[in-house]
Amino acid sequence: MKSLQGASAVVSGGGSGLGAATAEALAAAGAKVVVLDIDAAKAQAVAARIAGVAAVGDVAEEAPVAAAVEQAASLAPLRIAVSCAGIAPAARVAGRNGPHDLDLFTRVIRVNLIGTFNLLRLAAARMTANDPLEDGERGLVVNTASIAAYEGQIGQAAYSASKGGVVGLTLPAARELARFGVRVVTIAPGLIHTPLMDGLTPEARESLGKQPLFPQRLGRPDEFAAMVLAVAQNPLLNGETIRLDGALRLPPA
Repeated sequence: MKSLQGASAVVSGGGSGLGAATAEALAAAGAKVVVLDIDAAKAQAVAARIAGVAAVGDVAEEAPVAAAVEQAASLAPLRIAVSCAGIAPAARVAGRNGPHDLDLFTRVIRVNLIGTFNLLRLAAARMTANDPLEDGERGLVVNTASIAAYEGQIGQAAYSASKGGVVGLTLPAARELARFGVRVVTIAPGLIHTPLMDGLTPEARESLGKQPLFPQRLGRPDEFAAMVLAVAQNPLLNGETIRLDGALRLPPA
């Protein structure tokens, strides 16, 4: 879509990290943005900063996500939905304390995969009712996976499975929604300096930053956001998962 002026967007996980950067970029490009996050204070802070609207709720529950979608559609035609909500707890399949906790595995799948699909299905259904743009496009859904979907490390079984599921749903969803002019694209980031990284020591962050081949540093959330805008502007991108990782390939551990 050539312009986001006169359009609305929903960003899940919009209260921090990739989601906050994406919400800011979409607002700067002219969209009216609904910032959805489970943390009300964070959602409200970002929404206030970008003159957007805050929405609070669990991405894996129907009611709050449906409400956020309708909030966006009430502002302007919903043209973009971006899923950035996610969790990444580490646990071994067979660790010192026994087998991987099943509830933990379930929670990761629930947030990362079911939460992503929840926004995808609700936003796409709303987008099908939009008037088409000049090229016939009605909307775009951008999912967030991870390069761990391809090279999951030891301790990442749940996270990798959840992100692999996001990659797997991208093409069939794009194929189904193509007749409505709704695109589905997934971005698989590598090592990005989000608030999760702030819990590490500077030495650990420096070590991680040396892993990408070029640029040899941690990625920035604004670079992810720039990719979302690039996808929005290029209608030929559809049904694809784009690695955003500086040519990084994760080692086993």
